[in-house]
Amino acid sequence: MDIQLEKNSSTEALIKINLKVSDYQSNFKEKLKTYSKQASIKGFRPGKVPIALIEKMYGKSIMVEEINKILVDSIKDYIKTNDIKIIGDPLPNQEKAQQIDWDKQEEFEFEYRLGLIDNFDYNLNIKVDKFEIELDEKEVAENLKNLREQYGKMTIPEVSAEGDSLFGLLVQESTGFDENVLIEINKVSATMKDSLIGLEKEAEVKIDIHKLFDDQNELEEVLNISAEAISELSGEFTFTVKNINRNEAAELNQEFFDRVFGNGKVTSEEQFMEEYSKIYKENYDKQSEYLLAHDIQEKIIEETTVDVPEQFYKDWILAGNPQIGAEELEENFKHYLKDLKWTLIKNRIASDNDVKIEYEEAVAQTKKMYMAQFGGMSLSEEMDKNLEVLANNYLQQKEGQNYMNMYEQIKTEKIIDIIKQKADISVNKVTLEEFNKKGEE
Repeated sequence: MDIQLEKNSSTEALIKINLKVSDYQSNFKEKLKTYSKQASIKGFRPGKVPIALIEKMYGKSIMVEEINKILVDSIKDYIKTNDIKIIGDPLPNQEKAQQIDWDKQEEFEFEYRLGLIDNFDYNLNIKVDKFEIELDEKEVAENLKNLREQYGKMTIPEVSAEGDSLFGLLVQESTGFDENVLIEINKVSATMKDSLIGLEKEAEVKIDIHKLFDDQNELEEVLNISAEAISELSGEFTFTVKNINRNEAAELNQEFFDRVFGNGKVTSEEQFMEEYSKIYKENYDKQSEYLLAHDIQEKIIEETTVDVPEQFYKDWILAGNPQIGAEELEENFKHYLKDLKWTLIKNRIASDNDVKIEYEEAVAQTKKMYMAQFGGMSLSEEMDKNLEVLANNYLQQKEGQNYMNMYEQIKTEKIIDIIKQKADISVNKVTLEEFNKKGEE
């Protein structure tokens, strides 16, 4: 076997492979023997099918299979032995492959395109701004209000008030419209809200549905019909109250404290507010760190020159993703290119700094993911015991893809931490509103 590498540029090359009979004949003959022992052909006892018959019936497909295996293994070994850094996978010259006469040829020549990673330099001494969100007591109070409502209980008052929901029958006799609807008073427009407050069960009220909400999407949701159908409706409707529902917010008592933080972990309103504000601050800090990581990544990509074989990369993407059209790829190629550059830079930094990820780290990270899904609050003892089992099961799902995703996430976090140690980071205190604007830029 003869393998030659021909570099067309610093980022593209050809691998040419010449196969002689001696390179594949012994493996081919062994495969024929194996098939003859395993084949089940009418008229022959199991394991007694003549090799000549197997070769006549299946020889071509067995030869193609064996040569493909030799090619894949040879290219992989050649790339590894010669320490060639490549992008994606080698792409075969399909035109040349289609010209092969498998019935007559004994020697073969194959070509594969390679996308090469050229040497590049990176600089971790970047300048980047970090935006820390100042704790907004008003927002903390608003979110605590929402949390109390979440843990509250449903009651049925005699008279409707702001914040209640009204279930009832909406009728218009002239058009025959007749639907049961649920109206949340807090979503109703200011001009109509007063007419829905102070109502008792079975009370009737006249409604102009087009004035009921400021946002007409709300009307579509309540009536459960299209905007086109709503446009056909006009005039007064009669709404008859059938039920009044009120969600009474949970009181700041021990029962509420235990439901949020776990049994006995918080025992006073003062302690609860201290812990709740702490969690809220931690959430702010996570947002701040996430934006910083994003800005670091953008800065490193912007300031690092990486030569990429763009046409090869496009061809490789299209070859592996037949659902993506050439036009769609062209529209989004800058994003593919950006992701590739970050991956190459990230891998270089990881290699230069001997970054390693252990399986236990993936389990710990997965546990954090589950904790975040539970709102960051305390879990029951039983759930805490099952958390490691959940994490291990998750990492083994999707044929290990979940593990690889978690591996890359941890790797990225470690790379960002390395850059943080080298970077010049200026800290700026901002409000949540200012921070959100920064995130949109």
